[in-house]
Amino acid sequence: MSFQNPSQEKIFQYLDEAKVIAVVGLSDNPEKTSYQIADLLKTYGYKLYGVNPKLAGQTINEIPVVENLSLVPETIDIVDIFRRSEFLPAVAEEFLKTDAKVFWAQLGLSSDKAAKILQDHGRNDIVMDRCVKIELNKKQNR
Repeated sequence: MSFQNPSQEKIFQYLDEAKVIAVVGLSDNPEKTSYQIADLLKTYGYKLYGVNPKLAGQTINEIPVVENLSLVPETIDIVDIFRRSEFLPAVAEEFLKTDAKVFWAQLGLSSDKAAKILQDHGRNDIVMDRCVKIELNKKQNR
């Protein structure tokens, strides 16, 4: 069985209810998608944290960066992941150590194994292979 995303309305609900987003794989390079999407999310008023062990302790574009999800100092509403698909199961394991609400893998990223890890622990708020920016644009234009 392969993973199925929630309904479009449920995805909009995740975006409406979210206040804090952790960007896993945030880059300090303005040319990278993770940097650009994080910058956009700031304009929507979300509070952001970067998660990147190589940049931990730094502030990237006014976003504090921590080593892992467990070090984000408040409840995470959406974990927005910019790591290759083969790393998603490891991110899912890290996600389970937190009280984060939504596991969101960006466009082009998906893992049935990561979905199973999460679902086996009752964590069913999962979005994969969807871009937060595209979904926010859809939400605005509905």
